[in-house]
Amino acid sequence: MRILTVSDVIDPALTSGFDPAAFAGIELVLACGDLPPEYLAYLTGVFKVPLYFVLGNHDIRHGFRPPEGCIDIHAKIVRHQGLRILGLEGCRWYNGGAHQYTDDQMAAIVRGLRWRLWRSRGMDIVIAHAPPRHIHDAEDRCHRGFDIFRRLIDKYRPRLFVHGHIHRGFDDPRQRSTVVNTTQVINTYGHFLIDIDPVPA
Repeated sequence: MRILTVSDVIDPALTSGFDPAAFAGIELVLACGDLPPEYLAYLTGVFKVPLYFVLGNHDIRHGFRPPEGCIDIHAKIVRHQGLRILGLEGCRWYNGGAHQYTDDQMAAIVRGLRWRLWRSRGMDIVIAHAPPRHIHDAEDRCHRGFDIFRRLIDKYRPRLFVHGHIHRGFDDPRQRSTVVNTTQVINTYGHFLIDIDPVPA
């Protein structure tokens, strides 16, 4: 399965410089926050596939203007072609703005998912705005990752943990990715294409 992941910036490769051949075969779009609702709706119109998203700390308009055809999966587990996908919005608390959480608050959200995670037997993909602590993050208050995300990886070992929030250019796609245990942690700033084996029926 080919998945398009996006976050943080409107990427010219998907708008003014869009080449349909470069994005052939997209079956799912996952958005990791800080993107205008109009952009998310545009992506669903272009690819005509499901789009699941979580909100970032700069997403303040989605509540009264939700992106048409897109599904917010914060604190939810959804299934797509057998893949179990968990969404976790927001970043570390730094000034009291929208979608900001202390590590304890985010840990409480994850604890509240235990029954659903047990029932679904974990997850294959996590999409989050913020990264796990000490993996792709920074030391300022806004851009520190969540400790609970690292514990989530250690316990459930998803195949992918995809995040945004950390603005960085990449000369090589391999610079986006870090393997933790058996989980591939990916910074999807801008956009990234992922090919993942589907879950057998």
